Amino acid sequence: VPGEDGANWRRRPMPRRSLVMSGAGRQLALFLGICSVAALGLQAEEHYPAGHGGGAQYVAAVYEHRSILSPDPLALTSRTRALELMNQNLDIYEQQVMIAAQKGVQIIVFPEDGIHGFNFTRTSIYPFLDFMPSPHLNKWNPCLEPQRFSDTEVLQRLSCMAINGQMFLVANLGTKEPCHSSDPGCPNDGRYQFNTNVVFSSNGTLVTRYRKHNLYFEAAFDTPLEVDHSTFDTPFAGRFGIFTCFDILFFEPAVSILRDPEVKHIVYPTAWMNQLPLLAAIQIQSSFAIAFGINFLAANIHHPSLGMTGSGIHSPLKSFWHHDLESPEGRLIIAQVAKNPPGLISTGDTTSKMDVSHSKFLKILAGDLHSEKDAQDIHCDGASKWNMSAPPTFNSEMMYDNFTLVPVWGKEGYLRVCANGLCCHLHYRRPSLSNELYSLGVFDGLHTVHGTYYVQACALVKCGGLGFDTCGQEITEATGMFAFYLWGNFSTSYVFPMLLTSGMALETPDQLGWENGHYFLRKSGLSSGLVTAALYGRVYERD
Repeated sequence: VPGEDGANWRRRPMPRRSLVMSGAGRQLALFLGICSVAALGLQAEEHYPAGHGGGAQYVAAVYEHRSILSPDPLALTSRTRALELMNQNLDIYEQQVMIAAQKGVQIIVFPEDGIHGFNFTRTSIYPFLDFMPSPHLNKWNPCLEPQRFSDTEVLQRLSCMAINGQMFLVANLGTKEPCHSSDPGCPNDGRYQFNTNVVFSSNGTLVTRYRKHNLYFEAAFDTPLEVDHSTFDTPFAGRFGIFTCFDILFFEPAVSILRDPEVKHIVYPTAWMNQLPLLAAIQIQSSFAIAFGINFLAANIHHPSLGMTGSGIHSPLKSFWHHDLESPEGRLIIAQVAKNPPGLISTGDTTSKMDVSHSKFLKILAGDLHSEKDAQDIHCDGASKWNMSAPPTFNSEMMYDNFTLVPVWGKEGYLRVCANGLCCHLHYRRPSLSNELYSLGVFDGLHTVHGTYYVQACALVKCGGLGFDTCGQEITEATGMFAFYLWGNFSTSYVFPMLLTSGMALETPDQLGWENGHYFLRKSGLSSGLVTAALYGRVYERD
């Protein structure tokens, strides 16, 4: 089915169970039906909606930008030279804004680090920083009042783009704020340096800023002393929230900002390096949209040699995305978005009592059809039919964590694997066998590489080869087809189901939610080979 932007999309079916998360100050429904849209091979001007959106929709754009980088980010330079480089990137932004304006776009999002680049030191980035007045204390239109504050050339250009394009504009830049020695947090050089998102209204006014809280090895920037909970209101879609890149994995501010029930949309500049099998950019973006029943506008940087790609406009029922490690070009995505995103919440068990597969799943869950093994189970009534002995457990590194796994053998079966109290279960059938090794893995512990955070994960993954030690490796192609239930006894209500198939395609679960204290995902009829099916839980209070 043609999408509004020329890509293909498939509407997600409504899941039949509800999941209500606690801990965010309000009931937050956590669902994930993975999108099945790929905006691949299309030029920017080909991404446009059929119309300018009716009363129930608005038109949004995200731009995946291949930034022009400093040839030596460690070297000291002048403000003039820094502006010369940043203006090259801003010229591209300006072109994309004008293309978007012709398509009726009302809000556009640009990526993290898109203007100044990355890999700076605290000293070398200084010429690239704009002075950042507080928009809460100073109502300011940089385009119309360019002389009000010095060192604001980038802010001025962005403000003028918003005016010329007649749209809200979200961008990321480096900013500086002077501080006094009496401030106990003031750095020795007398200034704060922040990784900052800014939002301009369609008349060029600076309406809010967000200073990144969860920095990812960014020596050039400071962490704000207090978390910014930044939101802004629009005349076309109500209230938006905003955060940046690595923030998405943490409670503050990504989850806490959703305490405000009026926040139904998130804008998300990012510079995300893909890491399979569980944290590709489009995986985490779409999961967040479905998890909280919101619209999620994500703009990633485009540097394929660094594994950086993956942007999208995600909603609870459908998504438009771009993931491309081959093309060197940036990509503009435009789509119509529901002003009030339809949630995926349902009440009660609406699954048909005649659904044999679900009925059997419930019996397994109740303990009626399994016999205990050390770390996994095989159905007592089916072991002889499947001609399977108990598969061995083994350990392998996945996402830098020590997962406990069991191989998935045969055309059908039931497995269980446990670690530290989390037990993951898989009930599966395969129409045919492929010459590939799949495994079911579990991890329940503190992740400590490239960040520290507590994870509970159940994952059905294709291994990189036929050896157990290849399970957890990064792969993108697969041929194995499955119909399955995947579930676990998570101690957290923040569980993000993920479903990724061959060629970096996101698929939609048929059913998901809570049943008897277990979170489950059901899927049959994959459109291509399975790469990853996972339930990714975050236990924020144990970070």
